[in-house]
Amino acid sequence: IMFPLVRNVLSSIRIRSIQQIRTRQNHSKYSPDFHDKYGNILLAGGTAFCLVAWVLIATQIGIEWNLSPVGRVTPKEWNDD
Repeated sequence: IMFPLVRNVLSSIRIRSIQQIRTRQNHSKYSPDFHDKYGNILLAGGTAFCLVAWVLIATQIGIEWNLSPVGRVTPKEWNDD
């Protein structure tokens, strides 16, 4: 009998506190911060930089991609010296 009553009181307190926080946030004026101004530009720039770096690495340093060594690698002659 007591448990549902306590649960209802606690939930109503939580709802009131959430509503108070919302009303406080709605009354304050919103001013854009650094992330609002430059966040998307920085994200796009960083993505472009990484893509360009990977493309240059993949095409310019001469990696032979996924080529099998079977038939190319021959054993060296054994030296008994």
